Amino acid sequence: MDSISGKTKYLLGVQHVLAMFGATVLVPFLTGLSPVLALFTAGIGTLIFHQVTKKIVPVFLGSSFAFITAISIVLKNEGLASVKAGIIGAGLIYVLMSFVIKKFGVKRVQSFFPPIVIGPTIMVIGLRLSPIALEMAGYNDGKFDNQSLIIALSVITTMVISSMLKNSFFKLMPILISVTVGYSIAALMGVVDYTPIEKASWIGFSSDTMDQILTIPAFTLSGFFAIAPIALVVFIEHIGDITTNGAVVGKNFFKNPGIHKTMLGDGLATITAGLLGGPANTTYGENTGVLAVTKVYDPAVIRIAAVFAIALSLIGKVGAVLQTIPVPVMGGISIILFGMIAAVGVRTLIAAKLDFGHSRNLIIAALIFVLGIGIKEVAIYDTISVSGLTIAALIGVTLNKLLPKDI
Repeated sequence: MDSISGKTKYLLGVQHVLAMFGATVLVPFLTGLSPVLALFTAGIGTLIFHQVTKKIVPVFLGSSFAFITAISIVLKNEGLASVKAGIIGAGLIYVLMSFVIKKFGVKRVQSFFPPIVIGPTIMVIGLRLSPIALEMAGYNDGKFDNQSLIIALSVITTMVISSMLKNSFFKLMPILISVTVGYSIAALMGVVDYTPIEKASWIGFSSDTMDQILTIPAFTLSGFFAIAPIALVVFIEHIGDITTNGAVVGKNFFKNPGIHKTMLGDGLATITAGLLGGPANTTYGENTGVLAVTKVYDPAVIRIAAVFAIALSLIGKVGAVLQTIPVPVMGGISIILFGMIAAVGVRTLIAAKLDFGHSRNLIIAALIFVLGIGIKEVAIYDTISVSGLTIAALIGVTLNKLLPKDI
């Protein structure tokens, strides 16, 4: 890590921006919030997270998909001020939970998440995302769109070849190079829409964006309780993401800086996003996938990416270029990155040397797989829903405590 030059770190930072960009701006597009503010608050939130976690956890924070439905409804019915208050409330719940974790201790928390629970859960995180990656690559109704497939395959092929070239610039930059190749091929095929670049200003926020930033949060019971409690059901996803990140890096972030610190960082970042008009933040699996591909785990690279994200939100033309990256290009990248996450789950099980000759392990893993992959989400009250991943993880945690060790 120390041998990597400064210029290389900057390029690695660009890769991380490319990895998080699509998902981070997709959430505001789906909810009605500002994509520019989503990018801005993702960068600010990541820097806050790193400051809280002693700058040793290579995590990037981006827009959380868990809040999409609630934010959309509250924004439509009650306006941005109420949405801001709800997101700030979600951040406060994260902060409260961080103190609860600190009080009861990391070992007690870890006892609920042994490898037999964490391994399959990490695999589910990657596998649940696989249909999205394939759709982005042009797969729909049982067949591929030929144009999209060609672009996605060019990206995948470039990444595979780049990753095979040992001790080279290409091995460190497979995603950046793959996106460049895919974008070039898409441009030659005439599928790149340059309209966002033409319409974008050169620098600074637009007047509409400034109005959103300056909107004062307004507390309403319906808005607050529609958004804030979702923080309770995504807690396990945070645990899973931090565990995945630690598994990739080879460090135990439960102990240092402590899961209470990562929760606190996530909470403060989400509060900041709420104040500025961005969506709630969450740890990003896409960037963990980049770590797995490049094997460069220096947290400074993530902070460089955060600064790039902030800069892109302020430089309209440059940010607009990223918006023109065709969906099939990101689909090709996502196929590998999401698969990498699932593979890390397999590695977790292998490293723990779990014996699947025991029915106990088979039952826990089986239920996590089926529930986590088979259930998209379950509505529990009005706009609040629980993802299949959360249900699967809860079942895994419960069975791990209830089932005898010797069956």
